[in-house]
Amino acid sequence: MRAASATVSSPLPPDIRLMNAVTAVLLLGALLLAAGLSLRWVSRLPVFAIRAIQVEGDVSRNSAASLRANALPQLSGSFLSMSLQQGREAFEAVPWVRRAVVQRVWPNQLKVQLEEHKPAAYWETKAEGADANSDATVERRLVNSFGEVFQANLGDVEDEDLPVLAGPAGTAASMLHMWQRLQQASRAMDDSIDRLDLSGRGSWRITLDKGAVIELGRGEEDEVLARYAQLVRTVTQLTSRFQAPLLSADLRHADGYAVRLQGYSTVAKPVKSNKPAVAAAKPAAAGAGTIRN
Repeated sequence: MRAASATVSSPLPPDIRLMNAVTAVLLLGALLLAAGLSLRWVSRLPVFAIRAIQVEGDVSRNSAASLRANALPQLSGSFLSMSLQQGREAFEAVPWVRRAVVQRVWPNQLKVQLEEHKPAAYWETKAEGADANSDATVERRLVNSFGEVFQANLGDVEDEDLPVLAGPAGTAASMLHMWQRLQQASRAMDDSIDRLDLSGRGSWRITLDKGAVIELGRGEEDEVLARYAQLVRTVTQLTSRFQAPLLSADLRHADGYAVRLQGYSTVAKPVKSNKPAVAAAKPAAAGAGTIRN
């Protein structure tokens, strides 16, 4: 009987194994480079050039010409190579565009969904340290419906009845919310708020559409609104009695408020009921008076 023979393979020397590994890595690198160059070459073929851009969404503020002039020069690459992030930034840099979503549509189109800013107010940033009565402001811009400050041509909204918000940097959203609440309260006296100021120390002041200036003072939002609601409920008794429009009011008093009426000086008397009382008025250029509850 013949004995079975067995073959035993010895391991490759370390230097041979290292050479094989280096060769495999170099081969893989060469294949990846070739694939990348091929893809780059393919992406530059005329068939993949961007032929059309489909724009949807809010386009009331931007025409096709303005989008073409502002966004297209910022786009680079073909359908395959263009960065969608770059495309989004290019369209969001166009005036009035708040948000853009860019998608590829095979084989050579882009689809852009636009959301435009909806202007809610003018915005003026108060200079550092300025109070509510100060006129020291910087460049006027716009505030959108989200309370975001943005830059646009103010001439585009000159026919729109927008209020002015003026306050410290970073307060536009809270000021817009405060204006909306105060505006709702102002309707009870058939007026609207033309301007709202907030000082760096947190003091509020409003200017009504009919010209009256009202100092609201400081405090939590609900507290300030409660003081204003008291004025709205009672000031018509003064204006009706003296047949004179309101010039100004100061609500920064603990037990009432002071008012100035055009052509009259009002002086407070002690009251015994819940209704505000006003002493007899005498003609004056402009005077101050107080209503106490």
